[in-house]
Amino acid sequence: MQIPSEWTFHREDIADGFDRHVREQLPWYDLMSGAVAHIARHYITHGGIVYDLGCSTGNIGNLLRQTIETRAVDFRPVDNSKEMAERYAGPGSVCVADIAEIEIETFDVAILFLSLMFLPVAKREVLLSRLREAVAAGGAVIIVDKMESVGGYVGTIMGRLTLAGKAAAGVKPDEIIEKELSLMGIQRPLRASEIQGAVEVFRFGEFAGFVIEGKAEMA
Repeated sequence: MQIPSEWTFHREDIADGFDRHVREQLPWYDLMSGAVAHIARHYITHGGIVYDLGCSTGNIGNLLRQTIETRAVDFRPVDNSKEMAERYAGPGSVCVADIAEIEIETFDVAILFLSLMFLPVAKREVLLSRLREAVAAGGAVIIVDKMESVGGYVGTIMGRLTLAGKAAAGVKPDEIIEKELSLMGIQRPLRASEIQGAVEVFRFGEFAGFVIEGKAEMA
C-alpha cells in the first residue's frame, strides 16, 4: 500500500491494505479492540441499538457478533468511505454516510473507534453533543482516539512511545514519517475538554479509551 501525500480512506488500495496497515501503525489495535467489545457488552440490552460509527472493515462488529446475535441487537455500522464499506465483513449492513450527519435514535451503545480524530473539530463537537442526548439511561458512548499532547516532557515521552511501538512492529522509519506528514490537517487529536465527564479506561502513548455513560433523568 502506497501512503498518499494526503491521507484518505477513499482509495481502493488503502481499503485493501487497511487491516494490515492499522495493525502495523498501532500495535495495540487488537488489544484495544477486545477491550472495547468487553466494555460494550456490559451496556448492551436485549433488542437494543448499537452504533459502530466509523466501522471500517468490521473489526468491532465481529468481536461483538455473538452478543449481537444472542441479544437480538439492532447493530448499525456506519462509514463514510464507499471503498471501506465494500470490504466490510462484520454483522449488519453498512450505511455509507458522514457519521456527523446521520439520524441518531436512542441507543444502548455508540462506538467511535479511531474515528473522531478524522472529523473537523466543529462537526465532532456537534456529534458528541447529539450522542450524549441520545444515549439511553444505562447505555454508553465508547471512544478510542488520539489525544492532544499533555505537554511538557511527559508529552514528549508519550509521543515517542507511539513512535517506538510502530518501530517495534516493523514499520520502516520512512513509512512512519510519510504517514505522519500525510495526516497534516486531516487527523486532529481530541482535546480533553471535548469529552468532559468521560471516564478514561485505558491509554497507550497518545491514544486513549473513554466511556461516557447515559444518565437517568431526574424527576
